[in-house]
Amino acid sequence: MELNDRKLSILEAIVKDYIETAEAIGSRTISKKHNLGVSAATIRNEMADLEELGYLIQPHTSAGRVPSEKGYKLYVDLLMSKSELTDNEKSLIEQCINNNVTHIKDLIHETSKLLSQLTNYTTVAVTKSVANQIIIRHIQLVGIGDNKVLLIVVSDKGDIKNADLCTNVYLDQSKLNLISDNLTRKLSGKAITDLDDKLIAFIKYEISEYSTFIDQLLDALNLNMAQEELSLSLSGATNIFSYPEFNDVLKARSFLTMLEEKEVVANMIKSKGIQKENINITIGSDNDCEIAQDCSIVTATYNIDKELVGRISFIGPTRMDYSKVYSVVNYMSLLINKK
Repeated sequence: MELNDRKLSILEAIVKDYIETAEAIGSRTISKKHNLGVSAATIRNEMADLEELGYLIQPHTSAGRVPSEKGYKLYVDLLMSKSELTDNEKSLIEQCINNNVTHIKDLIHETSKLLSQLTNYTTVAVTKSVANQIIIRHIQLVGIGDNKVLLIVVSDKGDIKNADLCTNVYLDQSKLNLISDNLTRKLSGKAITDLDDKLIAFIKYEISEYSTFIDQLLDALNLNMAQEELSLSLSGATNIFSYPEFNDVLKARSFLTMLEEKEVVANMIKSKGIQKENINITIGSDNDCEIAQDCSIVTATYNIDKELVGRISFIGPTRMDYSKVYSVVNYMSLLINKK
């Protein structure tokens, strides 16, 4: 069954209307509200096809349908466009950035508060911690048992971090020395924030024989050198109550409990999703945290002169106004890049 332009237009209309109303959308509503040039009967047939393809769900016996997780992902990846911010919204964002531009940490956290008010979503602001600025000088792996390895990391300031690793295979000290030398060559002079997916993939390619062990080693490296105080703040935690999806008290309480766990939140906003420029969008089951699998998370990464200064994440129901959030974070990026 072909996913043609007409089906895509109907799916886009349903996603937009459902985001706005939180009510199942019927073919007559689409026919009256959107000038698609086809009858309600044709729209109804196309909606049935979209449901069969997995992009729509019929929640009740009524004719109305709502987007599925798959439908939201297609909309965000292919159909979503930026919405236009009001002059007042632009002015508020610009004023907040101008007031805090000399203090990067304040800029990210204060702007996060404002963006929570403008979007009515929960926002999480994370600024670059001191630990992330540590520069790696030397890495050494030492065998301490049949399947145990001690990871030692020396920073440019002489600080030493260490962690115990368990391996699936026995690695003698000569092999550990080879891996240590290779990692030191690749990572010496780099900070934890430099360990992006591209660099990790290159390291694993270079040491492909031990790629599984490298995954474990890099995770430990990231955790150990980033376990110092994390500058993370929440704004608008109770905004979730304004959405009917969270009218259930137990569900809302679980959400608030989750937000109290700083480490859970920090890991949650690292989940990989749809990448659009400097924005990562995770929808539903793509979120690693089970409680957040009824939510979507939009995370924007901000840099000044290619230097990471912080991240702002928006957390809301999967019926999130992705276009509005996308426009807000892009406008903020535009202003920051001018500074």
